[in-house]
Amino acid sequence: MLAKRIVPCLDVRNGKVVKGINFTGIREVDSPVELAKFYNKSGADELVFYDITATVEERGLFTDILKEVASQIFIPLTVGGGINTLDDFDRVLKAGADKVSVNSGAIRNPKLIEEAAKKYGDQCVVLSVDVKRVDGKFKVFAKGGRENTGIDAIEWFVQGQENGAGEVVVNSIDTDGVKTGFDLELLSILSKKLSIPIIASGGAGNMEHFKELFKIPGIDAGLAASIFHFKEVEIMELKRYLRDNGVEMRI
Repeated sequence: MLAKRIVPCLDVRNGKVVKGINFTGIREVDSPVELAKFYNKSGADELVFYDITATVEERGLFTDILKEVASQIFIPLTVGGGINTLDDFDRVLKAGADKVSVNSGAIRNPKLIEEAAKKYGDQCVVLSVDVKRVDGKFKVFAKGGRENTGIDAIEWFVQGQENGAGEVVVNSIDTDGVKTGFDLELLSILSKKLSIPIIASGGAGNMEHFKELFKIPGIDAGLAASIFHFKEVEIMELKRYLRDNGVEMRI
């Protein structure tokens, strides 16, 4: 049985880590470099770095900060934000990323995942999708959750897997920052449709939420931000709790 992963997420804007609720009400938290060093020491299995305004501002990702973050950690680093071309993949990988997360760029160019998987290997390509319920259906949102694309989210994840994505990140806008638990309904549907690793994001408020998450077969990782940033939950304490509740963990 593969160990489950606990993954803190750094949402970076203007060189600072920020956090909001339902993708709005953003406030600054800390320096990404300092937080990365903290998570590297505190037992995180991986780290995710999102430049959250790169796409909206139509610019490249902050590679200078990324290089500094990558130089400070020894755990796998996934990076996203403004990834639209193979050149963007190349730049981010050279700056120290282990995996590259594609969101709006794949919506604009669905062939990007396939091309990147062929060039860099599918283990390097992560499809990240912002999902929100609209009239009871799961829809894909773009531009940091601002724009409803009208795309059916479940079909989009399946297409991403077929195109060569090595894993997916499921960002539930409905549960983001609310701390009432992960979007178990959405994740249960996807776990039956996908065979690649699924990373759940949005809604973690306590350790029990992770225990409930990992009851769903096929969920490989739980991603969270504010509960780790504000020291509401310590990662090693969480891992010990999960292990004691029958979840395989690297400790």
